Amino acid sequence: MEYHLTAPLSLEDSKKLRMGDRVYLSGTIYTGRDAAHKRFVEALDRGEDLPFPVEGSVMFFVGPSPAAPGQVIGACGPTSSYRMDAFSPRLLALGQRAMIGKGKRSPEVIQAMQDHGAVYLAAVGGAGALLAGCVKEAQVIAYEDLGAEAVRKLRVENMPLLVVIDSEGNNLYESGPAAWRAENGYA
Repeated sequence: MEYHLTAPLSLEDSKKLRMGDRVYLSGTIYTGRDAAHKRFVEALDRGEDLPFPVEGSVMFFVGPSPAAPGQVIGACGPTSSYRMDAFSPRLLALGQRAMIGKGKRSPEVIQAMQDHGAVYLAAVGGAGALLAGCVKEAQVIAYEDLGAEAVRKLRVENMPLLVVIDSEGNNLYESGPAAWRAENGYA
């Protein structure tokens, strides 16, 4: 299936998505990598609010390159998501609906996604210039000292993504290679 969705996402939005679905995402999303996620959890441990509304949020695991003159943002290809695995369950429990990155996720993250109705979306690694074209506004909202890894609020239009793990735990990173092996006599 193909969906055109607007972030923030509702629980109904995330729960209707299935592994392999194509998503064109518009709306407001946030960026953060491992250093920012560590700070998120530390702030939560101190009883502080996060620098963005977590309920319904979409987090893009990216540290964009500097914007060229006249551009909103530089290349913004996804980073390896496993680096956020220690922190993601906490944000999912607070209502985060989707994560955008690349690569496999831990069993703990997948279980948290199932428990809270969230999805993991893949952006094509190496297509940072294409993804940057989907970003219409970018603003640093927290942790400016982290440079490229600062938390940004992005307004995106029709960002092309693929559901690789859905809210039921169906995982394209597992089923895709298994199907290929079976089809090609390697099962």
